[in-house]
Amino acid sequence: MCGIIGYIGDKKASDILISGLSHLEYRGYDSSGVALMHSNNIDVYKAQGKLINLIEVLKTKQEICEKSNIGIGHIRWATHGLPTTTNAHPHTCNCKSLTLVHNGIIENYQELKEELIKTGCIFQSQTDTEVAAHLIAYEYGKTNNLLKAMQNAVKKIKGAFAFCAIHKNEPNKIVVAKRNAPLIIGVGENENFVASDIPAIIEYTKKAIYLSDYQVGVVQKNNIEIYDDLGNLIPNKVEYLPFEAVAISKMGYKHFMLKEIHEQSDVVRNVLSGKLISPLENIKLDECKLSQEKIKNITRVQIIACGTSLHAGMVGKYIIEKFAQIPVDVEPSSEYIYRDTIADENTLVIGISQSGETADTITAIKQVKEQNSHIAIITNRTDSTMARLADSLLPISAGIEVSVAATKSYMAQLISLYLLAIYLMENKNIQAHKEEVINLKQELIQLPNKLESLLENTDDIRRIAKKYSSYKDFIFIARGINFPSALEGALKLKEISYINATGYGAGELKHGPIAMLDENMPVLAILNTGIVYDKVLSNCEEARARQAKLIGVTNYIAPKDKDLFDDLIMIPSVSDLMSPAMNIVVLQLLAYYIAEYLGKDVDQPRNLAKSVTVE
Repeated sequence: MCGIIGYIGDKKASDILISGLSHLEYRGYDSSGVALMHSNNIDVYKAQGKLINLIEVLKTKQEICEKSNIGIGHIRWATHGLPTTTNAHPHTCNCKSLTLVHNGIIENYQELKEELIKTGCIFQSQTDTEVAAHLIAYEYGKTNNLLKAMQNAVKKIKGAFAFCAIHKNEPNKIVVAKRNAPLIIGVGENENFVASDIPAIIEYTKKAIYLSDYQVGVVQKNNIEIYDDLGNLIPNKVEYLPFEAVAISKMGYKHFMLKEIHEQSDVVRNVLSGKLISPLENIKLDECKLSQEKIKNITRVQIIACGTSLHAGMVGKYIIEKFAQIPVDVEPSSEYIYRDTIADENTLVIGISQSGETADTITAIKQVKEQNSHIAIITNRTDSTMARLADSLLPISAGIEVSVAATKSYMAQLISLYLLAIYLMENKNIQAHKEEVINLKQELIQLPNKLESLLENTDDIRRIAKKYSSYKDFIFIARGINFPSALEGALKLKEISYINATGYGAGELKHGPIAMLDENMPVLAILNTGIVYDKVLSNCEEARARQAKLIGVTNYIAPKDKDLFDDLIMIPSVSDLMSPAMNIVVLQLLAYYIAEYLGKDVDQPRNLAKSVTVE
């Protein structure tokens, strides 16, 4: 969470900082601020709420903005303290000489705060970040050197941090540090940048240095120095950024979320490219570094993820168990890290994260890595912390996803898990479902065209969304491989419309939730032709008997059953196994259009952030 941007060069710093922050709003938008260096002075400007409020503040400070070519900026997702102007970053020391922005959580901030108060420090905010500002300033008082002050301070700090600091006595540099939080240095010509993510700087440079944990850097206009945890100067490793600036444009769509939903057919093509050649050929998964012998020795698979990625993992469990014949456990990372880690060298652990920076999942992966398990990471960011922990890295190739609510990244995770399941089966030489897998491969090849067909005909979804947009509660039900679809559909509706939506296994409806059903409770049922179709239809009868409004999402409905439903959304013909990839697009669109009718901020829903970098 939170976004950091820094600039040093010849251009107007405020323009670059605001542009960078606008591309980091998916990381948080409770408050924002910038610190501008000029004439050996630092001016700090902050605003509560969305970035537009800070832009309005800076419009009244144009004289100072014109003078400044060095600055740091921040956009906040609140952890410690309310989202107020006082708690907004940047934070300063008491003498206003040092200014700091921070992403992460300082776990021992209370102890440090008590020690700093004894030295005379006076605190203005409720944040843990202000503690770091005072601590670095305190160390600067002993060294008169910002680099050394940062190096000394971070040794005393426990937790996760990405720091970006400036000092008025050293007006030609920005000093940065990182531990368990993302931070990159953008490399330019006669200018350099600092950012917590690529979108902030992609329009200015295609080159970057990725800081590793415990490293401290000094960024100047024409020079970058990186030091390891022992204080040794190390060579700069410059890498090329994998994205284009156009990826952060809406391309004519009203919202990024709608654009990203419509990109899913191309995302599927990208994931399949080079891996699925034809239905009769084995899956090519060069990124998977498991030998055939190692695959045959796998006795257990653990899938660890959070939120939307967790729901993708639940679909993955169904597919892997069916085809690879290996038992699979799926668990939220936030729960996994607080129990004994039961894994060994014959355990395949799959970590899933769009950003690759999900703090809970990173912690879980580090724990299980100590058990000598093989770590496979499914992520959209090959430059991320999780990617660097991987034994096998499976990139999902979804491109930059700007909307906070994940859509195309979920689709890419699903397809990656289908490919992995088939790959494991083929390497174990399991023959039981060979014909079924050939048909599934054919469906995967046809999926992009079917998605495009679905996305070209959304009138029914829009109509139903408008009809149900005034309801305060919603229930989603499904069985089997689509139970995770019900969970993900409910999550999407909650995230962007704030309607209280809950997903259930359809068979569980009668074990408690049925008490909620009446004429004011819409029930959306996912029922595709397959082994659970009749059972879900029976559960729909139960809901209808309680006068619930009933919406069906299906690829088939018998004429005699049509009157059971108030509304039906038909998807293209698809097998039960492949249906989650079709059904989820319907549920994404339904959530989107309901939120749009309600006038909600679709791309930046309240209280959420795209990349959850704190536990």
